[in-house]
Amino acid sequence: MIRQWAGLLGGLILAWPAAPSFAATDLQAAVDLRTEAAAAARLGGPLIVIYSRKDCKHCEAVKRDYLKPLATHPRYRDRLQIRQINQDGDEQALTDFKGNASTHARVATAEKVKLVPVVAFYGPDGRKLADPIIGARLPDFYQSYLEDAVEQATRTLKKP
Repeated sequence: MIRQWAGLLGGLILAWPAAPSFAATDLQAAVDLRTEAAAAARLGGPLIVIYSRKDCKHCEAVKRDYLKPLATHPRYRDRLQIRQINQDGDEQALTDFKGNASTHARVATAEKVKLVPVVAFYGPDGRKLADPIIGARLPDFYQSYLEDAVEQATRTLKKP
């Protein structure tokens, strides 16, 4: 009997990482955009925000395949802040770039986000530092688009 339980438990443990989970691809939710953008600027990089929805498979792919690896890449990890804003997150409290109380959904609307995913690059006070990446685009080139935008945002941040 113990062997049966041990085998079942072992099988569940091995299968658990393979189970699909959208929560596994979530990034840290934005809480205070003004503070987070200022912290990113102090590190020398942009605040990267992905606008997504809970039911967006392309958003999950962008987070899993590009943004999470970017956050841990030695070239970028010490100079970037990456946050997530849920376009459908009306209940999620957020402080906007002006210091006003808002929600994820209202900030997405204010930023004119209609389709997701959108990856945007901000400096202090919500200044846009590079053109946003809209949609999932071509997988073969997405990494290049992302790295180019990060570099452009970093250069723009350094300009007076």
